[in-house]
Amino acid sequence: MRELFIYYRIEASSAAFALDAAQAMQYRLRTRFPTLAARLLRRPDEPGTTPNDQQTWMEIYSSPDSGGISPGLQAEIEAEAAVLAPFIVGTRHIEVFVPCVS
Repeated sequence: MRELFIYYRIEASSAAFALDAAQAMQYRLRTRFPTLAARLLRRPDEPGTTPNDQQTWMEIYSSPDSGGISPGLQAEIEAEAAVLAPFIVGTRHIEVFVPCVS
């Protein structure tokens, strides 16, 4: 079962706007794909403790009831994530993981 772990940096000053955009994006995805589990996490660093007052965020996607994140669903997630581009500093890193034992 493929799961996606996607991380990137956000300017702390834009975090409230980025949070609204990310939550709306994940809501749209969960509405279109009811078996999709989507989470949004933030590294616990407080603004001002990292270079340039940035936060590290992570999106996690899984879909255990449908066998995992297919390449097609991954493409849909990436298309929706375009709304986050104005808030992201640098690159949006995508990692794919599967269970060690199935």
